[in-house]
Parts: sequence; C-alpha cells; structure tokens
Amino acid sequence: MADETWTIRDSSDADVEGVAQIYGHWVEHGLGSFELLAPPASGIAERRAAILADGFPYLVAVGSAGERLGFAYASWYRTRPAYRFACEDSVYVAPIAVRRGVGRRLLLELVRRCTVMGLRLMVAVIGDSNNLPSIELHRRSGFEMAGTLPSIGWKHGRWVDTVLMTRPLGPGNQSPPV
Repeated sequence: MADETWTIRDSSDADVEGVAQIYGHWVEHGLGSFELLAPPASGIAERRAAILADGFPYLVAVGSAGERLGFAYASWYRTRPAYRFACEDSVYVAPIAVRRGVGRRLLLELVRRCTVMGLRLMVAVIGDSNNLPSIELHRRSGFEMAGTLPSIGWKHGRWVDTVLMTRPLGPGNQSPPV
C-alpha cells in the first residue's frame, strides 16, 4: 500500500465484491472467523442487507485508487429483547492494509455510530486467543477483556479459543436506557 490516502464511508452495493475478497482471505487463512468456507459475494450481500435493515452501520475503508482496504459493521450481540442495548463488532482489514491504522479508524467510527444509536455496550468476539493484532486493536480502542471460551472451535486442524472483550458506549451501565 504505497499510497496512504484512504477514507472511511458507508458501504454500498458496489463494495460487496471487495468485502467478500477481504473476508474470504481471513476465512481461508486465519482463525478470526469460525466459518470454514468463504461465502460468495451474494451471501455477503444478503448479510449486509440484513445488518442495514436492522439499522446498524456497515463501513468500508477505500484507498485512493478505489481499492477496498477493510470493512467493519455492528450487529445485534444476541437477538433476545434483554440484549437490545448490546451490539457486536466485526472488523476485517485487507492483508495489504494491515498495521496501517485502517482497523482502528473503522472500529472507532463504528463505536461512535453505535453510541449515537443509543447502544450501551459493544462486544468483540475474537477468534483465537493468539490473535494479538485484533486483541490489541480492541484494547487500544477502549475494550477490556471479559473472558475466554477455551477450545470452542475446531479450524485448520486445531482447537481455537474465542476471546470476549467489551466496551461501554455512552453512559454504559451507569444509568437506565432511554
């Protein structure tokens, strides 16, 4: 990534293919996602539409040449009514953009937008307790460790943990929700 000029914006239908490529890379080569097969762009489009229909942000980072450098979105942490003030974040960065600040800017914009929505807690569900870049990204963005689910997944021939981190949004649990 020779040119460091990039922006973050709301995703559009035109971003789906780029998002699918980024996500597909990490499904096939990483442990951050517990999917075993990369979904096609049509599957990503359906997921994106559902997230947007629920009123959540779905962001992309785009380079000066139009290349997709990363994406982030929020979704319900769980769908039962008592969880209605909690969301889960997802952040993925293209291999060419790792360690360039793309993930951090995407995550902080996601936090900002979810706070404006009146949500009170963001949960990070991070695949692999050795996924130090993601754990550090979240820590530097105000998340704290909530726990680890040991050996909860089997991927790439080994058991994989899930790390849970949380970040209060707005007043967090200091007052009742509106």
